[in-house]
Amino acid sequence: MEQLFAISRFGCQDVREHSSKYNGLHVHDYEELMIGQGGEIEHVIDFRSKLLPAPFVSFIAQGKSHLVKPMIREGLCDIWVINFKSEFIPETIFQLYAYYHDHADMTLEHDPAFARMGTLCQMMFDEMQQPIPELPVIKNLLNTLFAMIESERRKRFPGETVARTTQNTTFKNFLKILEDNFRRPEGVDFYASKLFMTSRNLNLICRNVFQKSVSEIIETRKLIEAKNLLMQTGKTVAEIGFELGYNEKAYFTSVFKKKTGQTPTEFREEMAKLIS
Repeated sequence: MEQLFAISRFGCQDVREHSSKYNGLHVHDYEELMIGQGGEIEHVIDFRSKLLPAPFVSFIAQGKSHLVKPMIREGLCDIWVINFKSEFIPETIFQLYAYYHDHADMTLEHDPAFARMGTLCQMMFDEMQQPIPELPVIKNLLNTLFAMIESERRKRFPGETVARTTQNTTFKNFLKILEDNFRRPEGVDFYASKLFMTSRNLNLICRNVFQKSVSEIIETRKLIEAKNLLMQTGKTVAEIGFELGYNEKAYFTSVFKKKTGQTPTEFREEMAKLIS
């Protein structure tokens, strides 16, 4: 995916024309949100398969191995498919990973709350049809959509096990501390001490919830912010690297290229072309 954001509407005709595409597990380098207003999907994620009839919400984080097969049900298939890069909403993306890691799929009710979700999708779609879409408007609409979904999620899953709830709480507290400190050159011990636990236990929780070590999560958060600053500001590569705790431009460039396959300058130039 080259764009920062894309939205489409998948219907019955799409199922008939493209059904052969939906086979085999795959991963992608972007986030995906599906809002099912009609029909159903067969979804395989985390090595579990389920049928998900509309109305439903499904969030698939980048790097998750999964399979999605849209299907017609009772003569209907109407699914909003939203794809976006993590740097599009860097301030909330890690919270989404925490919220949805164990509840990627969620069935809902055909009620006013769900209807408003469809309205938000339509508003984003309409904005993307403009000659020059206002991406800040779309960002606000997307964050509002996720806020509504999170409200419904809390209603649907009030009784998680104590162990899982404890892990979730620790992970979310870690993310809050990370958000305040990721620009500093702090390591695992710093975050573990803030949570009054050992580095080993914090790493175990992060791997269980997010399948990444604490160091990998810190680096990923820095990378998301680096991309955001490269896109949204005129700061030099050296200034951005220093702001994120990299004292040497060459080291920052090396880490960035290792993770993205591009230098910071190459990424900035590519994004400038896309946005223009």
